[in-house]
Amino acid sequence: MAMAGRLRSGLPLLNRILRSNSLSATGSAVQRSIICPAFTSECSKNYATSSGQKEVRVKVPLALFGGTGNYASALYLAAKKANALDKVESEILDLLEAMKKSPTFSQFTKDLAVPSDTRVKAINEICAQAKFSDITKNFLVVLAENARLRHIDDIAKRFVELTMADRGEVKAVVTTVIPLPPEEEKQLKETLQDVIGQGKKVKLEQKIDPSILGGLVVEFGQKVFDMSIKTRAKQMERFLREPINFSTL
Repeated sequence: MAMAGRLRSGLPLLNRILRSNSLSATGSAVQRSIICPAFTSECSKNYATSSGQKEVRVKVPLALFGGTGNYASALYLAAKKANALDKVESEILDLLEAMKKSPTFSQFTKDLAVPSDTRVKAINEICAQAKFSDITKNFLVVLAENARLRHIDDIAKRFVELTMADRGEVKAVVTTVIPLPPEEEKQLKETLQDVIGQGKKVKLEQKIDPSILGGLVVEFGQKVFDMSIKTRAKQMERFLREPINFSTL
């Protein structure tokens, strides 16, 4: 009961803070050069040929930076142009689940000592057995050829950010010491929904972390609202350690 009380104590204040701080946009959609242009150009050519349509012009809904962001953007563009975003996302997530269940397979993707042709052959066989789409297979082959399979987990996370943005979903992560009661989860979700406004949908993810001691931490958009007891205690400790200026008393 005491722990639940500590958790609830931070929620009303957090709600007020969220409602009084409008979130800035995460950035305009951008179209930029990506790290594997051969993959996207080949997929675009195949799609246009097979469908008999002109190439569809697509922009990524979020600006992602770094190597993993570039690869994720490349995959998004290819899947979006082929109208296969949901299918590709499902296949990539299935692959990650298989890696979790098979330490041997997971180790294989991270082992740089494995020759490139061996990695490519294995990926082709896996994709054939799983009946993955050509877009997913070709993308994984590019990763295998460039020794980037070891980054597939991070690439997949960035790719999911793009698919969520495409669906108008905004991810919010709330960290607590115990699961939020249904009513408080509903209140928090409604508050976040008010902040982002109409046209987008909040997708709330809960994480449990006993180390925060109590309260809650919400990561939303580009902001972090830390209402944890652990952080408050550290702030109090810093305040108590500051020297007292008697001239101001």
